[in-house]
Amino acid sequence: MTSVFVTIDTEYSSGLVTDLSDAGRRDNFARSISCDTPEGPAGISYKLKMFERYGIKAVFFVDPMPALVWGVAAVEDVIAPILEAGQDVQLHCHTEWLGLAGDANPLASKRTGQNLYDFPVEEQFEILQFARDTLVAAGAPSPVAFRAGNYGANDDSLRALAQLGLRYDSSFCPALPEASRISLTPEHRCPTLHEGMIEVPVGCIGTHSGGLRHAQITALSLDEMSSAIRHASDLGCPSFTLVTHSFELINRRKLTVNPIVRRRFAGLYRLLGTTGGVATASYRDNPPLPAGTGPSPAPLQANPLRTGYRYAEQLVSNTLYGAL
Repeated sequence: MTSVFVTIDTEYSSGLVTDLSDAGRRDNFARSISCDTPEGPAGISYKLKMFERYGIKAVFFVDPMPALVWGVAAVEDVIAPILEAGQDVQLHCHTEWLGLAGDANPLASKRTGQNLYDFPVEEQFEILQFARDTLVAAGAPSPVAFRAGNYGANDDSLRALAQLGLRYDSSFCPALPEASRISLTPEHRCPTLHEGMIEVPVGCIGTHSGGLRHAQITALSLDEMSSAIRHASDLGCPSFTLVTHSFELINRRKLTVNPIVRRRFAGLYRLLGTTGGVATASYRDNPPLPAGTGPSPAPLQANPLRTGYRYAEQLVSNTLYGAL
């Protein structure tokens, strides 16, 4: 049985912050969390309903750093419906918020940076401790798993996480090895022990150029994602991690639904709810186990028809509905 980890990076958008007032927070929540559109919400409440309909377990990596600007209540608003739906809340962290925090920056140096790896290990520990404590203060159980914003972690991040008592990290993306500075290679595609943590890489498929493409809902077609999951199951892979974000079904600036991405989302979770040999999992209930010492199974190889369809679909999506 292959455990599929459906992970949702759930975050206010620092790049959309133009107003630090409560009105600005409400607008950011509408664009990034609830994703309010004329067709109804397409954010976490929509996803939670879909998960309930198809019996999907999911992992919401929630970023508590906006509490630096808007207080813990802003994070409570995110966490409460997720926990009420019985889904898993784990820790996410975008350090960009330190640049908006002013005097509320918890670091004595008042250092800012785009990625966690921009900070020395002692300050990474302080940032992660603040993020963990804020997540718990907002109502979440103490987290056991983490994903860095922008995948921007390094080995010091893993050491700091281990010191804080977390056990799992999912900041390494084999298809985007330049995003993180964790000392693993694209050949590390299965959960592995590293720097005192169990590193759980983001799933991927092969490309025609011999590279890899990450398993994110905006990056792969429905056929590619479903084929990758079946491929992992056929090879007996113990787990496969998918990534999405709270806001990926809409254009955040226009507040309009992207029907192509929403159709991928709905089709994927119908498939996950009905396909034998796979089951969705969470870090709370059935976390991933590290693989053995042998090589990782080969990723799904590129297929001209699947790739061509995705190119066409992405062209239509970007032309008609715009980027996130």
